[in-house]
Amino acid sequence: MTILRSSSWWPVLVAASLRSSAWCFSVPPRVPGPAGAITAHSTILQLSSDGSRSHSQDVASVPPQAFASGYSTHPDLLSAIDEAVLSALSSLPPPHAAAGTFAAAAVDLAVVSASSLYEEPSKIVPSLLEAVARAADRFGYSTVRHVVGGTAGGVVGSRSDSRSDSRSGNDAAAECVPFEAEATPCVSVTLALLPEVEIRPFRLTGDDVPDGLDAVGRRGREVWMESVGLGGFGMKGDGGVEEEDDDPVFMVIPSPAFQNDLDDFLRGLQYAFPNGQTFGGIASTVSSLSRARLFCHSSHDDNGNENNLASSSSSPAPPSVYGDGCVGVALRGDIRVDTMIAQGAKPVGGVYRVVAVGRNEPGSRGTKANSNSNNPDDDDVDDGSRSTIGAIVLDEAATAEEELGYTDDDLSAASGNDDDDDDNDEADAKAAKRAQLAADYAKARIPKPPLAEANFLMRRLSDDDQAFMRRALLIGLERGGSIGKTPNELMRLAKGEGHRFTVRQVASAGMKDGSVTFPLGSVNVEVGARCRFFVRDGEFAKKEVEALWTGYKKRELTDTLNGKEVSPVTGCMVFPTLDRGSKLFGGKAGYESGVISTFLPGVPSISGFYANGVLGKLDGTVGGVPVGPNENMLHGSASCYVMFRSKTKRPFFSPKQATIDAADAAAAEAEAKAAEMELAAEDEKRSTMSKSSFGSEGRVAPRSSDGELIVRRREIHSGRSLSVSTVEWSVAEKMAKPTSALEGFMWEKETQVDRQRERIPLALLMSQCKAAMMDPSKPKPRDWIGPVKRAGADGKFVIIPECKRMEPTTGSLRKRYDLPKLVKQLTKAGAPSISVNSDSVLFGGSLEDITKAREASAAAAATESLDSDDGVVAPPVLASDLLLYPYQLYKLRLAGADAVNLVVGALDSKDLIYLTKIASTLQLQVVASVTSEAQIELINKLGAGSICALAVSNRELENFDFDTSGEQALNLLRSDALAAFREKHGAEVPVLVEGRVGMIEADGDETAYIRALKDAGAFGAIVAGGIALRNEDNAGESIHRWSL
Repeated sequence: MTILRSSSWWPVLVAASLRSSAWCFSVPPRVPGPAGAITAHSTILQLSSDGSRSHSQDVASVPPQAFASGYSTHPDLLSAIDEAVLSALSSLPPPHAAAGTFAAAAVDLAVVSASSLYEEPSKIVPSLLEAVARAADRFGYSTVRHVVGGTAGGVVGSRSDSRSDSRSGNDAAAECVPFEAEATPCVSVTLALLPEVEIRPFRLTGDDVPDGLDAVGRRGREVWMESVGLGGFGMKGDGGVEEEDDDPVFMVIPSPAFQNDLDDFLRGLQYAFPNGQTFGGIASTVSSLSRARLFCHSSHDDNGNENNLASSSSSPAPPSVYGDGCVGVALRGDIRVDTMIAQGAKPVGGVYRVVAVGRNEPGSRGTKANSNSNNPDDDDVDDGSRSTIGAIVLDEAATAEEELGYTDDDLSAASGNDDDDDDNDEADAKAAKRAQLAADYAKARIPKPPLAEANFLMRRLSDDDQAFMRRALLIGLERGGSIGKTPNELMRLAKGEGHRFTVRQVASAGMKDGSVTFPLGSVNVEVGARCRFFVRDGEFAKKEVEALWTGYKKRELTDTLNGKEVSPVTGCMVFPTLDRGSKLFGGKAGYESGVISTFLPGVPSISGFYANGVLGKLDGTVGGVPVGPNENMLHGSASCYVMFRSKTKRPFFSPKQATIDAADAAAAEAEAKAAEMELAAEDEKRSTMSKSSFGSEGRVAPRSSDGELIVRRREIHSGRSLSVSTVEWSVAEKMAKPTSALEGFMWEKETQVDRQRERIPLALLMSQCKAAMMDPSKPKPRDWIGPVKRAGADGKFVIIPECKRMEPTTGSLRKRYDLPKLVKQLTKAGAPSISVNSDSVLFGGSLEDITKAREASAAAAATESLDSDDGVVAPPVLASDLLLYPYQLYKLRLAGADAVNLVVGALDSKDLIYLTKIASTLQLQVVASVTSEAQIELINKLGAGSICALAVSNRELENFDFDTSGEQALNLLRSDALAAFREKHGAEVPVLVEGRVGMIEADGDETAYIRALKDAGAFGAIVAGGIALRNEDNAGESIHRWSL
């Protein structure tokens, strides 16, 4: 059975695991501040189970663990290093977001991989440090504390994915774009910020590695650590007490010449640090004629002090480039790694058991199962015999279990798919396969030398598999801990159970006895062990990689569902051997790094190099827990995957999200600037309309004997082209220019209403109003003046806030006019009623503002009522506009207005009577706005009850400016005309004031004018500009402060 990409379940595992809780944060672009300082504001975000983000805390308090990679294929070495370093630095968080004074100016660790095609590798480390220093003003990092790396025959790198399409809502969008270069010039640089991590680079030669581990006890361990340059690592306190809760991590990069001492070094690491994790790869070259180079440099110790690398070999000033030995870095603290290894070997044939070990001398079969000397540790068994298989026999039960022991139900259980696709054809195919296998293995039921069995098996393989077996013989020995696990290799990996067989290449074969021998010391073969033949196969290797990653994600998801906290992967490294890549997988390079990006779309860094061999435990760890029996070993043809995490769930830095945030911030800034420019242009336009187009350009407007402005009504069709059939003509303009702002305002309003009537005739509008009044589901006008009277029943001065976008003479009142937000603030503040200016000619309003205000107040009242025992009532809405025709009243009634404001100075007596009557039939209350005693006398001609309130205004109708002293309103309040109004309409009709209330001050106190108004008999005020000027963020505050 195989695991194919067509399976529908592994992407589900990937997406599901991405939804687990994980910290991340992003930063906007870094911009130069004062004196060239780097400034930015960082925010930690937490990814919740639904993928949403929520703010948590300042990032300065919890510095992130961050990995960032960059690469370059420039043919010039120094240029390539510059490009790679700049690319990596651009993906790091700003230094102020890191912890500590030193860490804020230095990168903790750099891992560099460079193609061996570049000349002068000795320049790589100095050039890297110089490139970081040159970019200090731009990125804020002046140096790198530690550098390790080496040359390679191929390089793996990545760059942050900042494409415009990466902002999509797809959870699986890749954080970075990986790249693999095989046998071509390329440099990859990975920079890491590792707060709360002890970092110890080391370099050793073969002479530094002790020959054996004969020394026992604590002193023996310390001697070994001192020998290899790791003395005191992981120890603290005067007594050198080990930090038992830390699992050290070792990245090891040996030179090819160090392989003879590598096994001893790996065994020593496991002896000295039994809980440690080891990974890495042997440095390589493109051509066998060149020599691999290793890089190791340390400029600071753990306390941030400058020093030289403490090599295990005594030398006064060790260089940063080496041609032999081994380099590496030891990490301990708030860091954890998960490692996996893909072997890329396809099992062929059946499963066998070893029945004899050692070479088969003439007349013997080596050490057999029934021999008394089957212990490989016996003194009479040499190293060659311990690593030699003398004879094998087919394990029929294991073979049947492997080949046919799983069913479709097993596959469904592994994949989470319960569909049952069994049919008769599949059953027949299984039966036929079982019969064929029985025939093929009939001759394998007797013990045979492994080489003979391999020749027998090879004849039944494909041409490609036969060709491979002729070149190399691979045999896998079964690992312990397989009881109760899936026998099939791919199924086992997909379930997260690890590899079943450890595959090794046969070093030599006995042509006479047919025995096979592994490299000396690499393995101790035991009688009774299961084994199997393998071949290299690209298609199977792809399935293995996908199954391996599927099992990894499945185990990670299981841990998450079981409540175990899983930190996000902060960086990933991959070390494939030189025979993989495009040679094994076919096509262009980049298959394995592409799979990593698919299964770990959120990882910001993928890097590594092609090695001569990879180091590590076969099944590695998940969450620090080994999945099976493991030992550090060298894998000659494999890929090692390494995932870095924080143990404490540190914040996760996302360079892609930072790029998106920066783009959003730039777009928002550009949008804000465009809005400001548009607002300024609109202010200028309306100011020009009021001062120039509506004004008299310095001439005094004509007035009547009582001092009132003389305004002329414009003929509706004046200056407009009219068409009848094929004839078109225009009526001559009789009045070319208005004599006052009010007259110009009226002309524009008449033209506006005329256009509206062309689209919706008055008769249709009246029918709509009638239907709305009869429909119980439609909103009905509310009592506007009632809440106002109740608010002032105790003698308080009532503040009625007005929502107005702009003033024609001063421009916009707010930078951002968010009407629903403003209305909600006023509702929560307890405004008894509100006024909304809906004029679009001079005040920038719209008819929709009435509807928005009504809906927003209702929503705010409902929300507040849920949170309060007293309950909150939505304030009714007064529509403020220049009303000249009944048509406008019908429009406001449909929009949801509860009351309307009539500008008396724009109406004659007949129009005033007519409009108040129409408003009454529409159940709309009327507030009359006056600016002179003559206008009050006009109101006195109306019948009692025609209006619900009178508003005396400080506005100058000639130019639509205000009386900045406020005396106009005070004089009207003290006038005989107002006394006559009270006598005619009753003292219970409130008299309000509008215009500059809250802005006129006496000795710096705006409440002094409000007290004067109250003393003069004003009941309250309609306030717009005063609230906007003093309370941009909390419009309701003034309601309480001015309610005297």
